[in-house]
Amino acid sequence: MSDTMQPVSISPRPAPARSSRPSIDAAAARQAIRAAEVALLDERRQLTAEELDVLAHVPDESVPSLAALAHEVRLGSCGPEVEVEGILSVKTGGCPEDCHFCSQSASFDTPVKATPFLDTDEVLAAARETAELGASEFCIVLAIKGPDERTMDRIMELVPIIREDTGLNLAVSAGILTDDQARRMAEGGVHRYNHNLETARSHFSKVVTTHSWEDRQHTCELVRQNGMELCCGVLLGMGESVDQRLELLSELRAVEPTEVPINFLNPRPGTPLADAPVVGALEAIRWIAMFRLALPTVILRYAGGREITLRELQALGMTSGINALIVGNYLTTLGRTPTEDLQMLEDLHMPIGVLSKVI
Repeated sequence: MSDTMQPVSISPRPAPARSSRPSIDAAAARQAIRAAEVALLDERRQLTAEELDVLAHVPDESVPSLAALAHEVRLGSCGPEVEVEGILSVKTGGCPEDCHFCSQSASFDTPVKATPFLDTDEVLAAARETAELGASEFCIVLAIKGPDERTMDRIMELVPIIREDTGLNLAVSAGILTDDQARRMAEGGVHRYNHNLETARSHFSKVVTTHSWEDRQHTCELVRQNGMELCCGVLLGMGESVDQRLELLSELRAVEPTEVPINFLNPRPGTPLADAPVVGALEAIRWIAMFRLALPTVILRYAGGREITLRELQALGMTSGINALIVGNYLTTLGRTPTEDLQMLEDLHMPIGVLSKVI
């Protein structure tokens, strides 16, 4: 991608999210997990907020059982296929927003500096590499609050070129949209639009002050109203509590996303969250499972931060509810090599889904 990428760092300081109440005991955990199995696999109904609250408080020793149920739910609701996606930062750095986790913000002194929009040939080369991996999705990402007219024209120029050249579905992440911009994106061939809620409404103002949670929610609504699939992700590990993660699950249900990327904070030098502790591996598995149990039919995608959070345990996430991957590098951080992820899928006997086909 670019020389602005920072290598993955390893933190020895994992920290679980704060909870307003203690864990339930092992017997109560077994009962709650069995009840959730009946609800999700036999009755085919969503879990209630109260049921999710109980599951979020099972003891650590019950997390493998929680993950096993999430895997069964994923197979029953989504099938065995895994969707593979590549992403590319086509406009990096210099963003006017102050998202405290992001090294692309112009508000913070970080190693990531503003760069111009990539040339068409550069974008096409990255898309072709993604297609060669067997991916079905390619997402172009811009570090902006929202697109101006010139940026809209550039996006609308790129989308058909990439689609016709590679056959990939095109996703775009370009910040807050107006109704007219959402309509033009849909009419121009954007298959999926990414706009993350990131965190719960009650926690949002602690990590972003230059726009509101409601601004993000409104764009999510516009995406769906204009016929695009909504990709709406989360970022765990920004100091939110267990209650706030449960609140976020409820808020995600309300915007009805097709896809939910799960990101874990990878603290970036120069940002206000640079010294935040990373999410621990068991904590990550617990919440991957919780997102699958709360959102049985969504595409639940491994995204940024999994390398430092789960390290060598990343295969566990694939058997805890995940059914999609971002392969290769992220926006300003390095991921694993695509070869490593594809080998992991082969080892787990998980086929790559390309639209309605399997390769």
